[in-house]
Amino acid sequence: MSHTAVMLLAGLALLIVLRLALRDPARATRWFLLLWLIVSVGNLLVGVLHAGYSWSVEAGIGVIVFGVPAAVALFAARFGADARR
Repeated sequence: MSHTAVMLLAGLALLIVLRLALRDPARATRWFLLLWLIVSVGNLLVGVLHAGYSWSVEAGIGVIVFGVPAAVALFAARFGADARR
């Protein structure tokens, strides 16, 4: 399994954990976006500084690594709360 796929699954797992741990979906989403941004930037820096990838390559992958789980989180916050009511 590729590192990008592992990171995407990790992001979704973090989202699930936070949504279960924090009962307020908006608060869980805010915490997720903050934590996932920190993890994504850390992943980008490791790729550039230690793995030897260029900034442009890592930036493109970083957008995917951060963007896909963030989009799922925002979608769940927007439409998932209606299912509970």
